Amino acid sequence: MTERARKLENLQPQKDFFIGIDSDGCVFDTMEIKIKECFCPAFISNFGLQPVSKYAREVFEFVNLYSRMRGINRFKTILLVLDLLARRNEVKARDFKVPELRGLREWVSCEAKLSNATLREEIERNPDPDLKLAYNYSLEVNEAVKRIVRNVPLFPCVCSSLEKLSKQADTIVISATPSATLEKEWNDYGIRDYVRFIAGQEMGSKQEHISIGAKGKYSQDRMLVIGDSPGDYTAAESNGALFYPIIPGHEESSWRHLYEESLDRFFEGKYKEEYQERLVLRFLENLPERAGWIHT
Repeated sequence: MTERARKLENLQPQKDFFIGIDSDGCVFDTMEIKIKECFCPAFISNFGLQPVSKYAREVFEFVNLYSRMRGINRFKTILLVLDLLARRNEVKARDFKVPELRGLREWVSCEAKLSNATLREEIERNPDPDLKLAYNYSLEVNEAVKRIVRNVPLFPCVCSSLEKLSKQADTIVISATPSATLEKEWNDYGIRDYVRFIAGQEMGSKQEHISIGAKGKYSQDRMLVIGDSPGDYTAAESNGALFYPIIPGHEESSWRHLYEESLDRFFEGKYKEEYQERLVLRFLENLPERAGWIHT
């Protein structure tokens, strides 16, 4: 366990409630610009997808923004997009060979903490070209984010919601974004003091963040996860926590509803069962599992 993870493990409750909050696409309106301007160009460039760039872009944006795969770790996303791209009839018609990246597949299937740091360590042991390609891609993405993503606002009603929830709940950030980026963003926007801890990519999955930071420390009906992807919902469920969805495309109304109604229900113990089910159903209805161009 890393030193930072140990700090989270040692974080003791100060309040009766726990709330874990995702960052990109949930608190910050960053997903569109990061995926379209930073991730996707680097993806096409590094993996040699220029001959099918139109289709690669369409698949990449669907996976990362508009589907139930939204929010998955960047290294898993590489493989998901390539697999879907290889199934497109338009790509087959061009006789384009989509990279298989067997070395990356093996690493992703074995490594629990998928981050730049663990990938760099693996490359030192095993200098596989696929791993180096994925590592260079990830570094390029981080540099593009630093260069391009600025002056991106919080979603309306985020500040008032953070102020309200932090009065009654121990709150941490749970994210697949590198910790340094998260610390900078939350500090730059003056909202760092609303959360007790920031858990990023280097500390494992969001499921692990919740498990280390909250499981066994709080009653399950007093644990809530706020997120914008099905992965956030799964992370909450796996730890017995409740879930509140920030619905892509309806972020402003989601935050307003959280502030005006859902937080009060959570703190009053009236959030479970039918109430959460209605919210989750609407959330999943907005994120399709398949696109029309996916072929078997």
